Amino acid sequence: MSDNMNDIDIFNETDSILIKKTLVNGKIKDIFVSDTGIIEEISDKYSGEYGEPEFIIDGESTVASPGFSNTHTHSAMTLLRGYADDMHLQEWLSEKIWPLEAHLSAEDVYNGTMLASIEMIRSGTIAFNDMYFFMEEAARAVYDSGIKAVLCHGFIDFGNEEKREAEIKATEKLCEHIKSMNNPRIKAAVGPHAPYTVSKEGLLWCSAYSKENDIGIHIHLSETEQEVKDCIEQNNKRPSKVLDECGCLSKRTVAAHGCWLDDSECELLGKIGVFVAHNPVSNMKLAVNRAMPYQKLIDSGVNVTLGTDGCSSNNNLDILEEMKTAALLQKFFWNSDTVLPAHETLKMATSAGKKALGFGEGELKTGAEADIVLINTKTPCMTPLFNWESNIVYSANSNAVDTVICNGRVLMHDGFIPNEEEICKKASDSAYSLVKRYNDSL
Repeated sequence: MSDNMNDIDIFNETDSILIKKTLVNGKIKDIFVSDTGIIEEISDKYSGEYGEPEFIIDGESTVASPGFSNTHTHSAMTLLRGYADDMHLQEWLSEKIWPLEAHLSAEDVYNGTMLASIEMIRSGTIAFNDMYFFMEEAARAVYDSGIKAVLCHGFIDFGNEEKREAEIKATEKLCEHIKSMNNPRIKAAVGPHAPYTVSKEGLLWCSAYSKENDIGIHIHLSETEQEVKDCIEQNNKRPSKVLDECGCLSKRTVAAHGCWLDDSECELLGKIGVFVAHNPVSNMKLAVNRAMPYQKLIDSGVNVTLGTDGCSSNNNLDILEEMKTAALLQKFFWNSDTVLPAHETLKMATSAGKKALGFGEGELKTGAEADIVLINTKTPCMTPLFNWESNIVYSANSNAVDTVICNGRVLMHDGFIPNEEEICKKASDSAYSLVKRYNDSL
């Protein structure tokens, strides 16, 4: 839907773009994006003040949305998609996932993260929050794909001092590497896996390192009832209180899941300013038996965001699917047909998500970074268009996503992503090679 382009040139990083006649907050507008990646003008008709654009995108029959953020995933687990399903959580981890992950290579993580990036782009995701291993290679994939990410090494010490020292070194190495990249699209965070896999000494180190370097903390919190019971038995207090005493709860913290938070924990998280990432598909598939207490978190002042979790527990990275599932799960579990309405769900994936990752406010407005998704309103799932927010949340799927722009750079246009076929093949080859290495080791 472009007036003057060839299919490859529009993916140039440094070109200005004019999106004509797209729907912005219910009104037809032109959007001008400068070659610095900033939205310079949103108007009824482009004024020409910022010069002639290098490319014009015909936005007629599209809705423009702020780009979506996936605030909790393990991106390279795309390689494990469908490898092990329909199992109890601990058996799934200990018998299938962890043994296979022990054979991961750096190249696997690069290929898996590249696959994840294009999968996320296809559903309009322009930023994600990632915790895994070989994260320098994940950073390389983020750089190559053009997406944004906050990356952390999954810090797990199980109370072992030698293991803890190795995790500290891996965390420091990643943070120094990302700092040396000097790329505003790529940020480092500290990734203590969870209160039940990281010692108090490890949690205290992560807290201090996060504060010292002014970087985020990415952690799993109260995903299952059993981990909460175990925490109370071992510490005589709930997980959130343990994390708070170790300094791991802050305005820089994104806590994933939160399914088994109680009211006092919700109030504590709200008071501190912690972000909580809702992962409904993964939590339902792994049968954690309780929906995240969304309304209590919101009433307590918590910014609630949206994540997919990894592809081995989801099994995709489609944030549009996650939006619908989040809204439906909250209504069903809490028996309230008005909880988590469409406009709040969309904010979880846009403004709340970008704020959690430190990438701006997640709104379409002048002066903002141009993170824009154009959704085709001529597709069956978007027809008719009585309410664009409702359609995006309840009816749209990734096939309706036409164009994705991140920092002013076009990552997908007319449903086309450069080198997609090659990326998929390399990831597939990595996945089969990984499984073969594991099987050969048995």
